[in-house]
Amino acid sequence: MASKILRAVILGAPGSGKGTISQRITKCFGLKHISSGDFLRSSVRSDPEIELLAKQYLDRGYLVPDHVMTHLMLEKLKSMGEQSWLLDGFPHTLAQAEALNGIYHLDLVIHLNVPFETLKERLSARWVHQSSGRVYNMTFNPPLLHGIDDITGDILIQRDDDKPEVVASRLRQYKDTTKPVIDLYKTKGILHTFSGTETDKIWPYIHSLLSARIPALNIEAPFRQS
Repeated sequence: MASKILRAVILGAPGSGKGTISQRITKCFGLKHISSGDFLRSSVRSDPEIELLAKQYLDRGYLVPDHVMTHLMLEKLKSMGEQSWLLDGFPHTLAQAEALNGIYHLDLVIHLNVPFETLKERLSARWVHQSSGRVYNMTFNPPLLHGIDDITGDILIQRDDDKPEVVASRLRQYKDTTKPVIDLYKTKGILHTFSGTETDKIWPYIHSLLSARIPALNIEAPFRQS
């Protein structure tokens, strides 16, 4: 098995476990994990261009338009040069996917297919540290002290769109927006769907998929769901 550059995307609804799976892929295979949400939050504070382009939308709770998001993410990827990477949160729409495909060849797309009811339960139990984006789940990954961030001691919040009355609408919107993206990658023959309700049970199949394409790092540490 020869070493190679591998470029991948992970797709999944809010609460599907993308963050947990992405962390494991990074640790086991050395891919650079690029979360569009984390990238925007950190860059708005440090990069004047990104602040100018994106902050006006983020401050109002709007989605960043396709043309802005695509420009920012493609510039980020260009700056990375010849590295293996895993995109999380981008592409989010068909227009973003087509723009990405016009520049880069993707090796595979990982799609996490988690039942609707499981997603609703996970999201309703999710609390975050606002400034860092650190996520806790009161069911399986609670903070050490209830309602308090482990690292800073700040009070955790529940995002408005994680509140039970909003979750169902949010998940329907995700499904409608992402279905054309999923269909596109299915047509290209690079979509790999993993269905289930437990990240720990899905992970071995994803590990096997990646192991067939890129050498794993010499790390044999047990993983716990987070």
